[in-house]
Amino acid sequence: MSGPITAYGKLHQGLFRRLRHLDGLPPLLMRLYLAPVMIAVGLHKFRNWDDMVAWFGNPDWGLGLPVPALMVALAASAELFGGFALLLGLAVRWFAIPLLISMAVATATVHWQHGWFAIAPGDPDTSTAKVLAMVGIPAAARSLENSVEVGQRVNAARSLLREHGNYDWLTEKGNFVVLNNGIEFAATYFIMLLSLFFAGGGRYVSLDYWLARRTGAVAID
Repeated sequence: MSGPITAYGKLHQGLFRRLRHLDGLPPLLMRLYLAPVMIAVGLHKFRNWDDMVAWFGNPDWGLGLPVPALMVALAASAELFGGFALLLGLAVRWFAIPLLISMAVATATVHWQHGWFAIAPGDPDTSTAKVLAMVGIPAAARSLENSVEVGQRVNAARSLLREHGNYDWLTEKGNFVVLNNGIEFAATYFIMLLSLFFAGGGRYVSLDYWLARRTGAVAID
């Protein structure tokens, strides 16, 4: 038994040791994915300052947060400057912290009450909740029930648009869906940022790596 295990260990070590010089690729791809998202939402908050402050502070139709101007400033700054930091690979672990907080706050205050899905699935047979419902998770079963109702509403909307609207033009850029506004995207960004917090900006492709290499904080490969 030890023979195959030893052989596998040598194969494993030999193969993945050769791949270590590419281990900066996943952090790079996550940074390039997240950076434009964070920069865009940060700019949006600054450009629409008054509306954002009103939405953050209003308890009736907004988030009802205290000191809304300060909250908008903190969120927008974290997203804008954090986005540029991710793009450059500079202080990635440090900037990941306020971005993680921002995603956690957005999840709790904006998206949590809407469940998981960002776009409501309209077909329970293809919904990812089906697998979870099969093992008896109540929330997943409710999601499948909601999918049936969503599908009915989308089909009704399509029928109305086909009868009374230019349906081909209306759907030229994509199909109509029901926005659910759940935690799906915010949770995904949180997981990616958490990975960057532990992994850093990555080998070769971040300013953090070259600064650390210059100061002797990382070994020269």
